Amino acid sequence: MGRHLASPKMGAMPGASTEDQTEVIECLAAPSTHGGAAVERIDTHSAIVFLAGERAWKLKRAIRFDYLDFSTIERRKALCEDEVRLNRRTAPSVYRGVVAVTREPDGSLVLGGSGTPVDWVVEMSRFTQEALFDRLAVSGQLDMGLMPPLGAAIARFHRAAEHRPDRGGKAGMAWVIEGNAAGFAEYGGDALDPAACTRVTEAARAEVGRHGALLDARRDAGYVRQCHGDLHLRNIVLLDGQPALFDAVEFNDEIACIDVLYDLAFLLTDLWSRRLPRHANAVWNGYLAESPDLGGVSLLPLFLSCRAAVRAKTSATAARFQNVSERAMELRELARDYLALAESLLHPPAPCVIAIGGLSGSGKSTLALRLAPSVGAVPGAVVVRSDEIRKSLCGVPPLERLGPEGYTPELSRRVYATAVERAAAMVRTGHSAIVDAVFARPQDRAAIEAAAASASVPFVGVWLDTAEALLIERSQRRRCDPSDADADVIRAQLAEGTGVIGWHRIDASPGPEAVLRQAILHARRRLGLRAGTAAE
Repeated sequence: MGRHLASPKMGAMPGASTEDQTEVIECLAAPSTHGGAAVERIDTHSAIVFLAGERAWKLKRAIRFDYLDFSTIERRKALCEDEVRLNRRTAPSVYRGVVAVTREPDGSLVLGGSGTPVDWVVEMSRFTQEALFDRLAVSGQLDMGLMPPLGAAIARFHRAAEHRPDRGGKAGMAWVIEGNAAGFAEYGGDALDPAACTRVTEAARAEVGRHGALLDARRDAGYVRQCHGDLHLRNIVLLDGQPALFDAVEFNDEIACIDVLYDLAFLLTDLWSRRLPRHANAVWNGYLAESPDLGGVSLLPLFLSCRAAVRAKTSATAARFQNVSERAMELRELARDYLALAESLLHPPAPCVIAIGGLSGSGKSTLALRLAPSVGAVPGAVVVRSDEIRKSLCGVPPLERLGPEGYTPELSRRVYATAVERAAAMVRTGHSAIVDAVFARPQDRAAIEAAAASASVPFVGVWLDTAEALLIERSQRRRCDPSDADADVIRAQLAEGTGVIGWHRIDASPGPEAVLRQAILHARRRLGLRAGTAAE
């Protein structure tokens, strides 16, 4: 339970202590305070968490940074209340309330007593630290299946969050960039190449200048909200089988009241830097499926780069204050890696359109999702799936089965037109799209090719060939999938025919890994994909 400090100004520099909290800490650390339960203590730069029995008690340190002020008991109480209020949006079962540490008439300190409050703590339900997503990632147990629902949950959280038109916009991103530049200059000397720092800063400034009107327009349109502000893997936990966000920033609105995509960018950067591209891409696609915010996609390289630059700065700063030389060396190396990532993110590859066709059951969706992390700008291509569009046009949830009314020729034409429109809109933002649809009709294949040509981006068409028996078998094995295709649908597709197919054809019978390898080889020849990413 702790934060990767994301202040654009000071990094991990120790703050000035304003009060002596020794007695309070001793009280909270004593087993007798917790009915004799053993107490585990976790220290962060701004708080101390005491784990005892089924509870966690979080004490804010009496400190003042330039971006954080816990200097008085009144402020600590108010910010404890804010922390509970904000985090109940996403983890209501974790945040129980605010409790006083009181001075009793006999002079003793008591947690939740009736005497005079001398400090305040946040009371939380305790959860196992092994359920934290950063620990699951390190152990190789971060379930890919949780990533789309995590992205969707973040989108719903953003949609419900309070609008904050007084923050964000061009000025908000400039504040981040100038804070990073100041941190590089003051604390990066031991770890970071000054020339690289200058390149990252100047390129980010140029991007803010280029996109300033869009940043302000998004703020005015309501996309700057009271977000999480520190959305990385360490602040996500698996509760009752579902991901839950916690430890949102309550102490500084400059950090928390931001563009929703800048909030999401921290998580995407964290996943990508941990060499989990498929996870990052799945979160990204899950987010856009729930909240198709295409208007801000062109800002993503800037947002991702700024998040990586913050991590470069904070890692370099933390290295300066380490007493253990090995840890300091690790942090300096981490800072250099993040700075290199920040620079590369500002120079994304050109977008493209990839269309994956084939009869129902041929493995199109599996291939699209596996290929997407390798295609285009980080975190990879957006997958446009015809089955999901069809359900959306019919106004039903993705897993609700449609009757014949959902498969009329007119509706099918609308589905393909929508898929083409979404792919075209995506590449206009500078981001790549993979369209997953049957594409049995020649006119549908021609339409997606024409959309790529109109946008002046490369096009790759892949067709998956599969025997009838295997198509039917795969369709029968599907679970929790938007596709409604069964044996009758597949036989009807075969009877209708496809005409002459000019796309690159792959035998999909051997299975998804073999199909992926062949698709990567073909796409790499056409597009120069990132080596190694898709197969990870």
